[in-house]
Amino acid sequence: MSTPDKPRYPELLSLAVHEFRTPASVVGGYLRMLQRDGESLTDRQRKMVDEAEKSCARIVALISELSDVAKLDAGLITLNRQPLDVFALLSEVAELVQEGKERDVRLDLRGEPAGATIAGDAARLRSAFDAVFRAILREKAGPCVIVGERRYESRDGQTSAVIVVAEEQSVQAAYDSAPGAFDEKRGGLGLALPLARRVVEGVGGRIWSPLKQEGGDDAFARGSVIMSFPITESNR
Repeated sequence: MSTPDKPRYPELLSLAVHEFRTPASVVGGYLRMLQRDGESLTDRQRKMVDEAEKSCARIVALISELSDVAKLDAGLITLNRQPLDVFALLSEVAELVQEGKERDVRLDLRGEPAGATIAGDAARLRSAFDAVFRAILREKAGPCVIVGERRYESRDGQTSAVIVVAEEQSVQAAYDSAPGAFDEKRGGLGLALPLARRVVEGVGGRIWSPLKQEGGDDAFARGSVIMSFPITESNR
């Protein structure tokens, strides 16, 4: 007697997205109606409705991210593979990152400013880089400099564009460390980091964190990310 096939992971995510999306949209719609009818609300009620609408909008955004994860895993999203300068794209993203500035946590790009052409999806890589920067910056409690260093690496006849994101004094140590799993389990970022990993890998790149050694500094491993992309053309 045959047993039914188990639901595949992407199909389960897709079903969850469908089931969550409808009630979240209904709740959001009613909350927006209350906001438009604000004259009948007290100040306290209006504040409560506004906060509830913000939270509902966050749930809707998470559902959208969950949908993207499901589609990427199922191969239903085709990433663009157009020529782009990954170092220049990183600069564009860094200029807009505001995370950590109120705590004097500064992001500083160094190394090669431009010239590394890869085949990638500019829009989705822009979101991926933004998520990586925010993940590192938001966990720093006090004044420090986070460096995004751009460098070339040649191995076995292949030249890659490498991006090392780490505290100023730890950049080389992060680069030299054995690669570990990319730490994407961080609160407050939704599914931005799982999506970032899928996008980087989907355009042929790699993303990882330094391997945490037994008895080693967890903050160092958690606070560093390295990305590598095979380049198709170098303008050095």
